[in-house]
Amino acid sequence: MIIDIQIQEKKYSANLAEPLDISLPLREGQNNPNCYWADPVKFEIIESGSFIGSVAKGGSVNHQKITITPHGNGTHTECYGHISSDGVSVTQALSQYHHLAELISVEPMKVDTGDFMITRKMLEEKILYKVPALIIRTLPNQADKRLRQYSGTNPPYLTEEAAAFIADSGIQHLVLDLPSVDKEVDGGKLAAHKAFWKFPHSTRTECTITELAYIDNAIADGLYLLNLQVTSLELDASPSKPVLYKLKEVL
Repeated sequence: MIIDIQIQEKKYSANLAEPLDISLPLREGQNNPNCYWADPVKFEIIESGSFIGSVAKGGSVNHQKITITPHGNGTHTECYGHISSDGVSVTQALSQYHHLAELISVEPMKVDTGDFMITRKMLEEKILYKVPALIIRTLPNQADKRLRQYSGTNPPYLTEEAAAFIADSGIQHLVLDLPSVDKEVDGGKLAAHKAFWKFPHSTRTECTITELAYIDNAIADGLYLLNLQVTSLELDASPSKPVLYKLKEVL
């Protein structure tokens, strides 16, 4: 299925039969990326009396309980409720699911403290389009990101100025392959989260951050149609499935 999209004075097409999934699957056990000291994903077979929810164990159907930590176990999308006490959920904040997006690749810069940061200058040099969603792929982009155990490793993060620039550029939905936009242990400052959402004084209530995505190297930087899918959980964050569709200019 081909759809046509007009961006300002230009027309683009997207083939919905060619999705580019940039989410990470959730598996049972340790075979997932993990951050913020979350317990591993756990799948449990439901049993009651003679019923067993496993065809492999002789049951008639598979029936399992899953235990996950959205912020720690894989690709997830969060809203400003992550840093607010008002109880807003990501399903309340995210009301539209298709967004024009730009994918950029940046290499975080090592600073004197030993931290690796994404700065405002990097983004200013890379962002070419004025669209409502931004996807950041960090370099080097090794395949082990799919299973990386981030807890206690002080991963790269955005500076407060970089997050503020993203917000001031009108970007409503940020997707990146890091466990957080902020430093792993920052004393509770959450400066980049607050700058992106302009919290608490001018809160951008319909904006989202998606973390722990994985953008394969075969997906080139450029313009895409982003389909941002979340589970309908009434929580500040949800496991999510961001999917890209390449845009081609129609001449």
